Amino acid sequence: MPDMAQPGEFLYIRAMTIPFVKMHGCGNDFVILDGRAKSLGMTPAKAAALADRHTGIGCDQLIVIEPGAFMRIYNPDGSEAGACGNATRCVADILTRESGQDAVTIRTISGELPSRRRTDGLIQVDMGPARTDWADVPLARPMDTLRLNLPGEPAAVSMGNPHTTFFVADLDAVAVTELGPRFEHDKLFPQRVNVGFAQVVDRETIRLKVWERGAGLTLACGSGACATLVNAVRRGLTNRRARVIVDGGELEIEWRDDGHVLMTGPVALSFSGIVA
Repeated sequence: MPDMAQPGEFLYIRAMTIPFVKMHGCGNDFVILDGRAKSLGMTPAKAAALADRHTGIGCDQLIVIEPGAFMRIYNPDGSEAGACGNATRCVADILTRESGQDAVTIRTISGELPSRRRTDGLIQVDMGPARTDWADVPLARPMDTLRLNLPGEPAAVSMGNPHTTFFVADLDAVAVTELGPRFEHDKLFPQRVNVGFAQVVDRETIRLKVWERGAGLTLACGSGACATLVNAVRRGLTNRRARVIVDGGELEIEWRDDGHVLMTGPVALSFSGIVA
């Protein structure tokens, strides 16, 4: 039985508590936990509980920083993601501030992501090479990833996680919350897929909304912005560098000649706290 609180004080049950920070990149928000000193015993069920916006802290993804600058990413449904560009920038911001260095390499289950703080304060991440082969996305069967055999003929690419992009004339007219989950679970995508809807404004500007697998519609998706630019360049719609405008802000994306994709954008601290 815990001690009774004095009037005006909160009553806390004594238990193991874990500090966290809540951060976001262009509105794409994350609960970030530090698991470097000892294992947090995170499970899909625990991650889903913390990510719940009604009964937990609430976030688009839950992030655990593990030893060796390893970033583990959980979707709100508890599934594990291979990449998250906006979260990578947030973790890079934390680790570079700790070290006093301008650069750090974030490790994920999909590979290493070199990151740096620019002089303007924005964080840039090398998201690695775009993979356009059907088996790398992956798709369920061989197919030209530039135009999939689906209504709307979207393009597909892997940015460490699977993405498909629909190019539309009017983004505001698209029923994202209806079409997103339909294509996320299409049998063509054995690991499900992140579904992007993109409107090319000009050769250096794209508007984008992304239905993220396991998370739903978010204010921003970093890897989705990267995938969208790659697919737009492949279609001949944009230059290799462009602004991608999402509901929560703007990202600068560049698809270099060596195949790597650079993503640059802001990060922000929302609040910090302790979870039992």
